[in-house]
Amino acid sequence: MTSTWQVQEAKNKFSELIEKTLTVGPQIVTHHGKPVVKVIALNASEVQGSTPDDGFLDHLMNAPRIGELSAPRRSSRRKPLRFE
Repeated sequence: MTSTWQVQEAKNKFSELIEKTLTVGPQIVTHHGKPVVKVIALNASEVQGSTPDDGFLDHLMNAPRIGELSAPRRSSRRKPLRFE
């Protein structure tokens, strides 16, 4: 059964939050009465460092480098101000 924790309570009882997550299931943390975080337990493969490949690392590795970036030049012509 999922329990709900206020942020301050989750901070003060973090060990208990972890224990309940492991034994009971996902826990919800609220901020000003609104759910903001869901705490879930990792499975064994995630703990050992094997994470699912979602392609994000490849995306980052293939992104242009700083020196390769270019931006369109800004026109030096500015429209004159009109006072009427």
